[in-house]
Amino acid sequence: MSGSNEHNNPGILYLIPSSLGEKEISTIWPGNNANIVNNLDLFIVENLRTARRFLRYAGYSRPFEQVCFHEIGKHSDPGRYPSFLKEVASGRDAGLLSEAGTPCIADPGHIIVALAHRQGIRVRPLVRPNSILLALMASGLNGQEFSFHGYLPVNKDERIKKIREIEEYSRQGGGSTHIFMETPYRNMAIAETLLKECRPGTWLCIAADLCMHSEYIRTQTIAGWRKEGLPGLHKRPAMFLISVEK
Repeated sequence: MSGSNEHNNPGILYLIPSSLGEKEISTIWPGNNANIVNNLDLFIVENLRTARRFLRYAGYSRPFEQVCFHEIGKHSDPGRYPSFLKEVASGRDAGLLSEAGTPCIADPGHIIVALAHRQGIRVRPLVRPNSILLALMASGLNGQEFSFHGYLPVNKDERIKKIREIEEYSRQGGGSTHIFMETPYRNMAIAETLLKECRPGTWLCIAADLCMHSEYIRTQTIAGWRKEGLPGLHKRPAMFLISVEK
């Protein structure tokens, strides 16, 4: 078992970022990430199938029959989560792997990390490009004051209400930037709602397929988007950023 020690000091919980697209792993991971991950044989994952696929893509070579996986997806029992860290508390290192992107950001990984802190387990985040920050960096919008809202409501009326609230938050915040995302198959619906409901002078950045060969990033006013039209966003991972100038 990796990370074991004779004094039973707690192991380390590594937060493992996964890929958002099919690029060489070396373009998104520092080499040390692979060294760390290849020494782990205990993983806490959101989805077993995608986790195994990503690990192989990243060069993980151990037979999966020799690896322990715990799932924290939407159908798992949160009451079992503390037991997932039992061996880590006894000295075994483990990796927390998101289904896509950065662990604990818009996914359930934060629950495991909170439990780790309560048990005195060291948490170590591994690095890779983050879609939220990449989108903000490339948007040209206010990077001094910004908020991430995660996913907006699925219900149409609630979603429209939330968009109007976000637009007003930006106005009251002197042009603060507000970032949110959507399930890829609903991207076009939310983009169309933004064009319909936001004011003409509100700035909107659409950042899709970040870190992929098909990467698309564009910022203009709602009026400009209405004139130009939307790009095809169906089933493409995307971030949406809006800002209302002073």
